[in-house]
Amino acid sequence: MSAELISIIVLVAVFVIATTRSINMGALAFAAAFGVGELVADFDTDTIFAGFPGDLFVVLVGVTYLFAIARANGTTDWLVHASIRVVRGRVALIPWVMFVLTGALTAIGAVSPAAVAIVAPIALSFATRYGISPLLMGAMVVHGAQGGGFSPISIYGSIVNGIVERENLPGNEIALFLASLIVNLVIAGILFVVLGGLKLRGVGDGTEAAGDKGADEGPDDEEKKAEEDTRLTPARIATLAALVALVVAVLAFDLDAGLTSITLAVVLSACWPEDSRNAVGQIAWPTVLLICGVLTYVAVLDEMGTIKWAGDGVGDIGIPLLASVLLCYIGAVISAFASSVGIMGALIPLAVPFLAQGEIGAIGMVAALAVSATVVDVSPFSTNGALVLAAAPGVDRERFFRQLMMYGGIVVAVVPAVVWLVLVVPGWG
Repeated sequence: MSAELISIIVLVAVFVIATTRSINMGALAFAAAFGVGELVADFDTDTIFAGFPGDLFVVLVGVTYLFAIARANGTTDWLVHASIRVVRGRVALIPWVMFVLTGALTAIGAVSPAAVAIVAPIALSFATRYGISPLLMGAMVVHGAQGGGFSPISIYGSIVNGIVERENLPGNEIALFLASLIVNLVIAGILFVVLGGLKLRGVGDGTEAAGDKGADEGPDDEEKKAEEDTRLTPARIATLAALVALVVAVLAFDLDAGLTSITLAVVLSACWPEDSRNAVGQIAWPTVLLICGVLTYVAVLDEMGTIKWAGDGVGDIGIPLLASVLLCYIGAVISAFASSVGIMGALIPLAVPFLAQGEIGAIGMVAALAVSATVVDVSPFSTNGALVLAAAPGVDRERFFRQLMMYGGIVVAVVPAVVWLVLVVPGWG
């Protein structure tokens, strides 16, 4: 049995054991990375540790730390009420506001995880307050980010268009952008209907989530609480300034979202220690362990050549249409655990040989690969999905993790086939 096949079998075993034995999947994945790396691939410890996603670790810790402080001092409550006033009390519009906001951020050049890191904590705090499905709100944020992610001036768009040009393939920047936007918009619309978005049309300002109020709260208590939520205190003003500084630092100066968040959180903690005393404990440590462990093992697979091995096997198939749909699925499955940009950079060149035969349209194939490799970022193992999981306050994280994993699995199973049928089979480009 080849080392590549063994590594895939171990990955499946990690999922099965974590699901059936309620063990943190990240801890299992670290053990798998050590066992497969040392015993199968003959890697040393430094090689295994090289795959640890230090940047994502800092982003998850920094963002959840900063927003834990924002929740403690009431800033997120203030933002919720401010959002309601902006949409004139129409709670049903808020998921779409979050979709448009993250889409606009990525369309003008924000890295997708940075946009999600900024918007997701606010969106999910709102979901908790008004009884909106956290899966709906989190998915709207991620799909919004991916919907705007392939504009001609965006990070993803620039990278994919650069690869297309380098490989001397026909390209169409607008078609790529519209393909991603339309697919994510359609998915968002379906989710909005399926996950109860239509029921929010009668919900307005002052309506709380079920169980949000105590049973013994009277009208005076409610009015007092509402007044407290809408009052700007010095701590809230400073926290709002910190959030604006985070946006400016990430978008205008291209600073790391994680390091910036931690720095701002430390400053706020030093000024208002009473609000920040429990914030460190509210960092989503189980989520950090889960995500970092799985991605470390995926990095071991990449270093072993398992991912390239799978891609080369598909590329050797002599039927272009079959090879193209398999490449879309490989892009979706791998991207659910790894870098979307890295996957696109590997898969598009793999498609060049059969694109050169002229049986498959290059524009449609590139768009299908790009969409397949990014729409799955709702997976809790991807950076965006991990941020959504970590940012959700007041939820059963294990249950929310399973929901994200199940939804991500549905997206992986369905979307590549749909975009292949719509974009590749007709021969666009």
